[in-house]
Amino acid sequence: MSKYSYKRRLSRQVPIGNVSIGGRMPIALQSMTNTSTNDLSASVEQCIRIAEAGGDIVRLTAQGIREAANIGEIRQELRKRGYDIPLVADVHFNPKAAFASAEAGVDKVRINPGNFVDPGRTFIKLEYNDEEYAGELRKIEEAFVPFIDTCRRHNTAIRIGVNHGSLSDRIMSRYGDTPAGMVESAMEFLRVAVRHDFFNIVISIKASNVVIMVETVRRLVAAMEAEGMDFPIHLGVTEAGDGEDGRIKSAVGIGTLLSEGIGDTIRVSLSEAPENEIPVAKALVDYIAGFSETNGDSGFKSTSDFSPKRRISETAGNIGGSNPVVVISPLEVASVPEGVTLVTGSGKNPAADILDKVSRMDNEGKNVPVVACIAYDNLPKDEVKLRAATDFGRLLLSGLQDAIMIQSNSMTDDELYSLALNILQATRLRFSHTEYIACPGCGRTLFDLQSTLKAVREATGHLKNLKIGVMGCIVNGPGEMADADYGYVGAAAGHVSLYRGKECIRKNIPQSEAIEALVSFLKEEGVWQEP
Repeated sequence: MSKYSYKRRLSRQVPIGNVSIGGRMPIALQSMTNTSTNDLSASVEQCIRIAEAGGDIVRLTAQGIREAANIGEIRQELRKRGYDIPLVADVHFNPKAAFASAEAGVDKVRINPGNFVDPGRTFIKLEYNDEEYAGELRKIEEAFVPFIDTCRRHNTAIRIGVNHGSLSDRIMSRYGDTPAGMVESAMEFLRVAVRHDFFNIVISIKASNVVIMVETVRRLVAAMEAEGMDFPIHLGVTEAGDGEDGRIKSAVGIGTLLSEGIGDTIRVSLSEAPENEIPVAKALVDYIAGFSETNGDSGFKSTSDFSPKRRISETAGNIGGSNPVVVISPLEVASVPEGVTLVTGSGKNPAADILDKVSRMDNEGKNVPVVACIAYDNLPKDEVKLRAATDFGRLLLSGLQDAIMIQSNSMTDDELYSLALNILQATRLRFSHTEYIACPGCGRTLFDLQSTLKAVREATGHLKNLKIGVMGCIVNGPGEMADADYGYVGAAAGHVSLYRGKECIRKNIPQSEAIEALVSFLKEEGVWQEP
């Protein structure tokens, strides 16, 4: 059997209300409300829309004790109306809200290791000797064990949710803003849970940068295996944005990992109505399920090659060697330089087929440049985009970076070329348009995110090679925008702050003036181009 064949990692099974995650259970689909958790009616209606779209689990924000208690009320109202969908409380900065959520009867509580014990990040460098650092770890145990005990009493699951944008100053000072630091942030809490015999845990470890997200999850799986852990994993790309960009970015990250057998539950985070996320997630899961009949096979083995280097190939014309990845149009096949091999993927798992073929070529010493080609005929456009993002994302993130060609009789040549460029941008190999790192919104959001993102896009969408973060609040904003050049962040009700990277440059601008202020700021920075 091919080493690239699909075999799902077999994790322990964790009950979340009437749904189980992990083990041999189907991959669960999640979304998150963007209503105020204190608005009972609006939150209930949105939960129902998510459930009717096919969602298995719904998450709601719990900024404080009041919101935590109201999730319990939302749960009761949903049950009265015949919906028993599990609810998850999302907690940042406020451990009291985590305890209150468990006591209110929610099915799972998400806590962020970056701010459950450590203070909110200030991006300052901290110095610890080994004894002092061990003392900081003891603080985690002292704070986390009482929470574990509360969850044990109430039969509440815990999600250890690490975000690239919210690592603590302590972790960043020792490990840097790195995948290794993100993994250690999760492992510190998991070790405490294991020592105290609490295993009702799911882990998420996310980033808006797909390359970082994929590498980090791969590292997490290896770290857990090394310590005998088998917790289920929740997958997602944070701040993916909206429209085609958000869907492709999510499919590249989530699809790549699912195709490697990693992932027990997923959320596609779009800056749109939450129920729009579920069909995208379902399409991804359905596609991966077709890769193999051994969906619960325990033959999965993680790899130590967390971020594979680019495959070494010869150069032929502008393809191969150190040249940037080339997009080949189906109409340009005849013009491919001599010495380049066209490798076509076929079957239910075409990316694995291509990886096998190239691996055999390399083993025979044939390091010729290749054009990876997959055809998606007789499929709706949206299906072509998700499948291509999954397959080519996996190929590109495996180091196969000479040239790609996407074929489909459902799309024009221009559409296929644009799709290929979008996939290359998601994998950070080639930038062709402005990238928006935009959160999906939640009960913490301080403005209408969908209309705000649209306004920012209309004002700046013509700019090239620029990444702009659009964040509803400060929970992940400044941190996730370390991957963005500039940021537009909700600061208070009706007000926005502008950032350069992590640095806040202009504070509390009235929202009615914020787009104009952003344009003015970009002009001052020298990055503005007239449309």
